[in-house]
Amino acid sequence: MVQTNGVAQTFVQKVLARAGDRETVDVGEVVDATPDRLLSHDNTAAIRGYFETLKVEEVWDPDRMAITLDHAAPAPTPQHAKNHVEIRQFVEEQGITNFFEVGRGICHQVLSEEALILPGQVILGADSHTPHFGWLGAFGTGIGRSEMAATWALGELWLRVPETIRFELTGTLDTGVTVKDLALHIIGTLGADGGLYKSIEFTGEAIREFPPDDRMVLTNMMAEFGAKNAYLPPDDTVFNWLAPRLANRTEMDEDHALAQIRALALYPDEDAEVAETHTVNLSELEPVVACPHNVDNVVPVREVAGRRVHQAYIGTCTNGRLSDIAAAAAVVEGQRIAEGTRLLVVPASSEVLEQATEQGYISTLLAAGAVISPPGCGACMGNHMGVLGEGEVCISSANRNFQGRMGTRNAEIYLSSPEVVAQSALQGEIAGPFGLSTK
Repeated sequence: MVQTNGVAQTFVQKVLARAGDRETVDVGEVVDATPDRLLSHDNTAAIRGYFETLKVEEVWDPDRMAITLDHAAPAPTPQHAKNHVEIRQFVEEQGITNFFEVGRGICHQVLSEEALILPGQVILGADSHTPHFGWLGAFGTGIGRSEMAATWALGELWLRVPETIRFELTGTLDTGVTVKDLALHIIGTLGADGGLYKSIEFTGEAIREFPPDDRMVLTNMMAEFGAKNAYLPPDDTVFNWLAPRLANRTEMDEDHALAQIRALALYPDEDAEVAETHTVNLSELEPVVACPHNVDNVVPVREVAGRRVHQAYIGTCTNGRLSDIAAAAAVVEGQRIAEGTRLLVVPASSEVLEQATEQGYISTLLAAGAVISPPGCGACMGNHMGVLGEGEVCISSANRNFQGRMGTRNAEIYLSSPEVVAQSALQGEIAGPFGLSTK
């Protein structure tokens, strides 16, 4: 790697130096960062309230803003509907063009599909899972509502340059083992606060074998590790996924789009100083679950196999993509969901839903007895479309399982891969992928 000014730098140092119009920055330094994109969703109505107290009439740059209606969509209550109305009015008043209505999907999925964030760029999101965008080789981090309002007004935010934890991935995933298992393994091994305010860098040839959907899972889940941001080195898989999307959005030719994307990419120097280095051999992993009520309470599936399940849930910004729905369809094809168990499937976006329909996955799931919901966050945060009843057990492909997460405190949530979720739905109890409770 080419070092900046002769000083070895991590990814986060390079990207925040760029955002602060600096040559280099030091770990621990506070940078005035100018974001390339500002993300908010249904909470935009609340952020608007903070913004108006600043006595500023116009946002700093409406073209850099992106707003989705996804968390409570379609609106489940009059109050949610009121929020949506206020957001639509704000979008029109401010001339915000990157606005995505109910049904388009989850913010992180939609902004990726729209190529609204590119490698080497900075996105600040009023959503804790904004580290998701590290799958593109971008810096994504979640910020609070008041911080977002101030950034709307000023166009910059103080960010402290975090230390870096580097994970080298070796080996290959065994059949039935997924990147979700990898993410849960890391969190279960090092703890839910193991990456607190750290930049997480992944390295190793194994990454090249990960398709886009898998990469999104890994960086998204690092929010549950306490990470400030997460990063995967962008390669041709990312460049070729983005190029036609950027070309379509900007009406530039695809070759020009590809060249622009490549030019923006940033890579850490191999000899940059990092706080910790860990090696994970993918070949040694097995299917796991995070047990109630903490995401780091991780055990092999075989240790909890047989636990009664009332609801199986596939979706969210972690595992609601086409490959996840395809995997679930492959598990349930020609079979029926167990009596007394319900399988809910929520596509992450309208694009995912369209593709899953065209490829027959939706009809396969429906034939098995699954319920298909509109694209969005669904029941993940306990708003609607699948909240749990008292004493119920849910196995979910989501990212969080703390008590009350899905609307009911007296319920249990287990987290696992879509394959495990689907198999558990068939058997009415927690079960390993394709009926296997061990590797």
